[in-house]
Amino acid sequence: MDTLTRIFKAESVAIVGASSNPEKRGHIILKNIIDGGFKGKVYPINPGTKEILGLPCYPSINEIPGKLDLLVISIPAKNVPEILRNAKGREIAGAIVISGGFREAGNLELENDLFAAARESGIRIIGPNCQGINFTPNKLCASWPLFIKQGSLAIISQSGTIGATLAEWAEEEEIGISGFVSLGNRIDIDESELLEFFGNDNNTKAIALYLEGVKDGQKFIRALKNVSNKKPVVVLKGGRTKRGREAAQSHTKSVAGNDLIFDAACRQFGGIKAEDIIDLYDISKAGSMLNKSVKSVFIITSSGGSGILATDYSELYGLEVPPLPQSLKGALTEELPSHCIINNPLDLTGDTDAQRFKLASRIASEENFCDCLILIFGDPIPGATEICTELKSSSPQEIVAVYLGGGEVGKAETKRLLQRGVITFPTPERAAKAIGKLIRQEA
Repeated sequence: MDTLTRIFKAESVAIVGASSNPEKRGHIILKNIIDGGFKGKVYPINPGTKEILGLPCYPSINEIPGKLDLLVISIPAKNVPEILRNAKGREIAGAIVISGGFREAGNLELENDLFAAARESGIRIIGPNCQGINFTPNKLCASWPLFIKQGSLAIISQSGTIGATLAEWAEEEEIGISGFVSLGNRIDIDESELLEFFGNDNNTKAIALYLEGVKDGQKFIRALKNVSNKKPVVVLKGGRTKRGREAAQSHTKSVAGNDLIFDAACRQFGGIKAEDIIDLYDISKAGSMLNKSVKSVFIITSSGGSGILATDYSELYGLEVPPLPQSLKGALTEELPSHCIINNPLDLTGDTDAQRFKLASRIASEENFCDCLILIFGDPIPGATEICTELKSSSPQEIVAVYLGGGEVGKAETKRLLQRGVITFPTPERAAKAIGKLIRQEA
């Protein structure tokens, strides 16, 4: 078993700096590991306490009996190298160093000592100055906040907050994540290794990546080229302006690099560039929920304006909105009320109900002239979930829902749609842009 697999699929975890104080990181992470349902062995380390959260507390790592896969370290930075040196000989796979106060605070010598200690002990490092990891297939949330919903989206982020925000949105929408890694200062394990890990992970269908700089350009390009051939890799880069690059330097001392070169590398080697955090989430979400590439769409809407916007953004982001074949146009004209506008987009108008959506969608699905049906529910339309769920199970096309302007009905239907695995967006622009960028491979 390779090192990263041992880290993410750890069977035993020690929390160095575990605390009885609910406000301390060492308490929060320990509690999240327990509350997340981790089935392995959990060892709090704190020489001043006998028990924390019902678990016996150990004075040091060397007092722990048996095998130990992973350390989570949340103690003052100056003490971290000694912890790693004392762990020499334990054959521990990795350490997540939550502690800050290294290079990002001007203490480069201390960070170099940390790296040397890790090499001496044979322990790989995630961090330091990071927010930890969460790998839901192993129910291992060595991070914060606690996210437990398992999905197929992996998040790798140089910013803990940005990564946690993506995970929070996925949890709220009940689509979940497969994993989350906060990179921190990246003194050892970097974005390229993690990209390869999630690229080979069967639980992961899409990868969201937030970077301020790349540690090793050639290594990253090799990983990106390899992984993007298997699954979507969506990249948001911070530090695109002069002041942004200066901010990146002060954050984790990243060298942000030339954004034009980074853009070109993404286009050439398969990375999908996101423009902002919402874009990063939407494209990654689409990549994790869609099963095949979408190149053409049929838009069915109760809102004429929303249909126009969906058409605009589809074409802007590389999706074809083909005219209806005469056979389909004739079938829809025969079955739908005369005031419906039979075109692509198909405007069912504001007096529509779920049954009219069902009828139009069934006829379009049987014709099978496009890759994807985008159903825009622009009013309080109960029953949208049943229509989309049935289509998802029976239609050869991908099914994408948009629900807006629906009030409380819309909120309830959106929640149910996502629970049933139907990809759903709050606006037509976000839907079209996300699925279009999956094939366009550029920002």
